[in-house]
Amino acid sequence: MFFDNVISLEASVTGNVLPPLETFPCPYDTSAAKSGVIRIVFPEFTCVCPKTGYPDFASIGVWYLPDRLCIELKSWKLYLNAFRMVGAFHEALTHHLYATLEEVLKPAWLLVAGDFFPRGNVDATVVFESPSSRPKGVDLLIAPLRERTRGFDGHE
Repeated sequence: MFFDNVISLEASVTGNVLPPLETFPCPYDTSAAKSGVIRIVFPEFTCVCPKTGYPDFASIGVWYLPDRLCIELKSWKLYLNAFRMVGAFHEALTHHLYATLEEVLKPAWLLVAGDFFPRGNVDATVVFESPSSRPKGVDLLIAPLRERTRGFDGHE
């Protein structure tokens, strides 16, 4: 049935199921001003729960200060779309995206947030951030994540 078509995160990585990520040279020098942060939001991400086979929906946010390379957006979109039938826990998937971008781009600073939509009234967000200090101006780009579930009193 549906669950038979699901592939694990590990199998998708080792089996080269995921398309390659393309990069291009950063068109400006970020080293002096420690500025020039790039924000990418992919609001229609889908993957599959590895336990139930149910679809998981998320908004994947990426903020990074390039060093030498930038991610090519079409290849990033195709990469994320390839997860449609990949079974992965939220934490493992977000870490995978963070580690992949860290390896491919080697950015001066990186933050990846997997903001998963509620299922069963459970709202989960997973964030990985570089240990280096945040670049100038990045706080203007990072909007606070808001809960999508409500408590018994009707308030968030």
